[in-house]
Amino acid sequence: MNKPTLTLGLSALLLTLNISCSTVQKDSSAVKPLYTSDPVQFDSDDPAIWVNPSDPAQSLVIGTDKDENGGLYVYDLKGKAIKEKTVKGLKRPNNVDIAYGLLLGGKKVDIAVATERMTHQLRIFSLPDMKPIDNGGIPVFEGEEKEMHRDLMGIALYTTPKGEIYAIVGRKTGPADGYLWQYLLEDDGTGKLKASLKRKFGKYSGKKEIESIAVDNELGYIYYSDEQFGVRKYYADPAKGNEELALFAKTGFKEDNEGISIYKTSPTTGYILVSDQAANHFQVFNREGKSGPHDHVLLTSIPVSTNNSDGSDIYSGPLNGDFKHGLFVAMSDDKTFQFYRWEDLAGKQLSINK
Repeated sequence: MNKPTLTLGLSALLLTLNISCSTVQKDSSAVKPLYTSDPVQFDSDDPAIWVNPSDPAQSLVIGTDKDENGGLYVYDLKGKAIKEKTVKGLKRPNNVDIAYGLLLGGKKVDIAVATERMTHQLRIFSLPDMKPIDNGGIPVFEGEEKEMHRDLMGIALYTTPKGEIYAIVGRKTGPADGYLWQYLLEDDGTGKLKASLKRKFGKYSGKKEIESIAVDNELGYIYYSDEQFGVRKYYADPAKGNEELALFAKTGFKEDNEGISIYKTSPTTGYILVSDQAANHFQVFNREGKSGPHDHVLLTSIPVSTNNSDGSDIYSGPLNGDFKHGLFVAMSDDKTFQFYRWEDLAGKQLSINK
């Protein structure tokens, strides 16, 4: 009596497995990475590229391991983890970004800044040694009392022409206006780091959340993904006000619009890549605008091997023999980060830096 039931059960299981396999088949045209990083322990989420100013071939990629006992992994340009630089014991680090030349204690230092969600703090480390310089963490969104209004998510760093460094920070949820807070990172006068709140800005649709934030230092703009709604654009300089300059990438996404990164073909031209997360594509918009500086039109959509890519980062210049025209790093949901050559992504449609 049990045999027919068992046979039916196995048939159903095989049918389910067959359907599942067909569902996750990769696009045969997907661009493949040159390297895939060593895996993190828990959950990869967001990368940032640090370019070594004295030897670009010794540049690093820092990636978040998003867990309540997470950390920051440090990779070489082949995706090999550098264990002695890896930071452990962070409380759900979400996103990370990098800036160069922060003046601290009379010396300039390059920094990696991560959002630590469970402590509501920024964690800041010097580069390339990855030593903490934040006195245990810098609290942000102070005074916010609503649920998840202090749960840190995205971060981007803006460096002004004068060398001032700002952190633009997002959270799990927030108000319809003033979702992002912008802090000036500076020496407190005793050689220690402090963050001074300079403005609250940024509209929010309420559809899902705001995580990915990117800054165009040369042109002075901030972009962020209002998930399932579009990409919003603002001035990076607080003195220029809180007017929304553009809202684009509103259609054509399978589900969430996520990670944003900018490839620069000149100081004023290039491409804005936005992750079409559920489709395993990156949609590409023009950086300089078509009919004006805020008219960002869709140019193409690039299928990639990364799965459900959230965070990403680009460097637009030469690094070594592998990455002669730029490096694109994207998170994949198998606990890794994938390293792409820009020319492989660009194909025949997009320009590359020679």
